Amino acid sequence: MGAPGGPSTERTKVVPRPGNSMRWPAGKGGPARTSVTVMVTTYGSPPASPLISPASVAGMGSLDAQAVSALLARARRDIDDGVLPACQLALALDGEVVVEATFGAASDSSRFTIFSATKPFVASLVWQLMGEGLVSPALPVHEVIPELGTNGKDAVTLDHVLLHTGGFPTAPLGPPRWLTHEGRREAFTAWRLNWPVGSRYEYHPTSGHWVLAELVHAITGLDHRNALRQRVLGPLGLRHFALGPPVDEQDGVLDVVLVGDPAAPEDLAALLGTTDPATTDEALLGLNDPVARAVGLPGGGGVSTAADVAAFYQALLHDRQGLWDPAVLADVTGVVRNTFADPALGHGINRTRGLQVAGADGCSHLRGMGRTVSARAFGHDGAIGQLAWADPATGLSFCYLTNGRDRDLVREARRKTALSSLAGVCVAA
Repeated sequence: MGAPGGPSTERTKVVPRPGNSMRWPAGKGGPARTSVTVMVTTYGSPPASPLISPASVAGMGSLDAQAVSALLARARRDIDDGVLPACQLALALDGEVVVEATFGAASDSSRFTIFSATKPFVASLVWQLMGEGLVSPALPVHEVIPELGTNGKDAVTLDHVLLHTGGFPTAPLGPPRWLTHEGRREAFTAWRLNWPVGSRYEYHPTSGHWVLAELVHAITGLDHRNALRQRVLGPLGLRHFALGPPVDEQDGVLDVVLVGDPAAPEDLAALLGTTDPATTDEALLGLNDPVARAVGLPGGGGVSTAADVAAFYQALLHDRQGLWDPAVLADVTGVVRNTFADPALGHGINRTRGLQVAGADGCSHLRGMGRTVSARAFGHDGAIGQLAWADPATGLSFCYLTNGRDRDLVREARRKTALSSLAGVCVAA
């Protein structure tokens, strides 16, 4: 177990809600060693591509058994074929995680680096501050962080940062400066603009969310890691998600491993519009370092189970804890404020203040949400194929995580589209 191409382990947890029962129908066993966990009782071993009895969802239909089975089979295929070492997925409805599955060299409690799927978690702190009247989207960020007033950055507002139009996509911040607030602010002072503020869109992989992290610290007095635990993770009961876990609290976090061979340059250019990946393998593997993980990279350093991410998106759909102002939450999950063209592929980027919206332009798969979700679906994917979204039309949220960095980026893109498309039809009409 554990090596690509070797035997796999499958664990599927089905969590019934009060008044519902879920079971595994009889079926033929597969070649893999399998276990099934239910909230109270273990009912037996499922077939290799397990079927799930529908769970009724008040006001939202029910899970489609065949659709869920097809999703699980597709996720497992990459493990059985030796393409990926491990993966984990979760589906959630009506405020609860209803399906969890883990395949390959991982356990139910394994945590994966979720990379840029971290971004909405950090943005959610800013949404709270907006709702509390402590910041506004029009706020020039240098008024809170004076070090951002240099080299033309005094024109950058909070909106620019949230919408990736600030003009500093490649601004550097790494060790040792990223270890302290003082070091981060020193780096801000030296940053220069790549293009005029607000004139275009370019994805800011890490720089923008460092600004958000320091903004949170300046206003709340809390380091962004502590602020997230106190303001979001704790109230939602998300025990497995962590941003910046101390070195001695990283048990169960899986290292990212490189798999596969690079796609042909012409295939990569045809599908993605570029032959250069947005993030290098070196940068991605750098977060295997426990010290780097502990920093809490706000744009991409979160570690989590799929279930906790899916549960977070349920909170964005329902907010039963009242963590966000309703008007702010409606805005950030539904109002597209950045329609600049993607520099590589040319489609509208469809960004809100912290999320992407699937849209009705036929490009939802380019935004990590497959081809079957509604135009209102929102989410944020991450490097190496991590997926996270919610669809207000069905009430479904979905997360898929892996620790395999597939160097065949064409195959990775097709996997993402297939998985999200299969997940998008898991709620029966």
